[in-house]
Amino acid sequence: MIKKYLFILSLYLGNPVCAQQNGFKIPDTLLSKDYNYLFEHIKALEEDSVTQSLYLQSFLHKAKSEKNPEKIINGYKNYVHHSPENLKLVYADSMIYTAKKSMDNALIGSAYLTKGIMFYAQKKHNYALDNYLVANNFISKTNDKYLTYKVKYSIAHIKYYLGFYDDAVSLFIECIAYFKEENTRAYLNSLHSLGLCHNRIGDYGFCTETNAKGILEGKRLANDEMKHYFIHSEGINQYSKNNYVSAIKKITYSLPALLKNKDFANEAVGYFYIGKSYWDLKKPQMALPYFIKVDQIFVAKGYIRPDLRENYELLINYYKSKNNPKSELHYIERLLKADSILHTNFKYLSSRIHKEYDTKELVKQKKKIENLLDRRKYNDFIFTGVITFLFLSLLFIAYRHIRNKNIYKQKFEELMKKSEATTKVEARNISTGIEEINKDTVASLLKQLEKFEKGKKFLEKDLTAAKLTVAFDSNAKYLSKIIYHYRGKKFTKYINDLKIDYIISLLKTDKMLRNYTNKALAEEAGFSSTQRFATAFYSKTGMPTSYFIEELIKVDS
Repeated sequence: MIKKYLFILSLYLGNPVCAQQNGFKIPDTLLSKDYNYLFEHIKALEEDSVTQSLYLQSFLHKAKSEKNPEKIINGYKNYVHHSPENLKLVYADSMIYTAKKSMDNALIGSAYLTKGIMFYAQKKHNYALDNYLVANNFISKTNDKYLTYKVKYSIAHIKYYLGFYDDAVSLFIECIAYFKEENTRAYLNSLHSLGLCHNRIGDYGFCTETNAKGILEGKRLANDEMKHYFIHSEGINQYSKNNYVSAIKKITYSLPALLKNKDFANEAVGYFYIGKSYWDLKKPQMALPYFIKVDQIFVAKGYIRPDLRENYELLINYYKSKNNPKSELHYIERLLKADSILHTNFKYLSSRIHKEYDTKELVKQKKKIENLLDRRKYNDFIFTGVITFLFLSLLFIAYRHIRNKNIYKQKFEELMKKSEATTKVEARNISTGIEEINKDTVASLLKQLEKFEKGKKFLEKDLTAAKLTVAFDSNAKYLSKIIYHYRGKKFTKYINDLKIDYIISLLKTDKMLRNYTNKALAEEAGFSSTQRFATAFYSKTGMPTSYFIEELIKVDS
């Protein structure tokens, strides 16, 4: 210990030279060292932040004194990887600022990619994708294959997160083929991600094969950094195969490495599937601590994904069975918060998530338990209020039924008077800040939109702004502005209106289609759920689908 601090002192007491005007001086003992030497010491000093800081500063200031943009960017990147969470974004922005000054597309793209990766590590996936797309725009202008595949790998992870597993598999296979000869860690990472995709698709055998291959390849390449991740992945895969004891053993074995890496996301996933394994082994008391750990990570980090939602359903059921309304209410409130985050990040996926408790039902249960806990029972008052409410509700329903019939009739007549041309989405001149976008970019995106509309590509199910942005090789912000400016609508309404216009046209001309259920019509138009279709149809036409079809039949009879 004494020798270490004497070494640090000797570094500072060496004959220094001023590397930057901010007062920092590179110690004479480091002045002649090259970047590789400094970088290797930065990596080796993970457990000694004091000494590591000296090497971080020396690397960056050496680069600045030499006015070397690439090395300056690497200096900031070192800080991104070895700084507290609250400073990582600052250094990432410094990378981008320096890269832009260099006018080098590869450096700019790489800087944006690093910022996106940082956001992904923080599980801020929307921001990550925005930066990946910007990075791709710059990197596509270069011949840098490594950066090209690094972007593909990053986009593949977003696709995996969004649930587009088949697309992610294709990209990861490309990355595996490239990185196998170029970068050992990236190669192993890609193999691991491919295994995760196979598990989510239900190809459990392929997942096991991929995990086994990953461990063997790590041994062959003398790199065991991913070993525990492959074991963690296989543990979850064993749960999927109902091998609960094996799942517990493998995931538990992998957890210390995840904790050391501060990988809270995989830590939470591991706890959940250990808990689920005990739960399915009919050992709820052993499962409970793991479910609570998942909740603690959610509270601390805000991390949740669709399969972890069940964590709260199980906690709610457990405490309900134990007649513990206070804890039941606590986890209902937590589930409501989790749902709010999931609906924001997974709007298009929400219909795929099996929900034992939908939001409305949760609110009702929450209110019921709050009343129970308050132990306030005003039975007579409540009974009178309910009767009054029901009576007034019936009057209101009768009134609304008559009023709606008149409104629907008017809307139907207006809709039938419109020609095919007028039912299409029309361009509107709205001030949206589109003047900030390059005219050639606007023209290109408009042309792609027209082709998209004419080719009825909007009928694709699970179509999102992010997916369309990737298909157009564009920027999410630009595409949203152009759609709003020239179509007068936000993305979701724009797509929904195109789908509904298509269905209206079919219903007018194809009498057989009028026998379809709402579910069948929703499938025909590419909606992810019947409810989304019904809501979109009403929003567009001002009437339910059933009324529109009934009136069409009357007109033709």
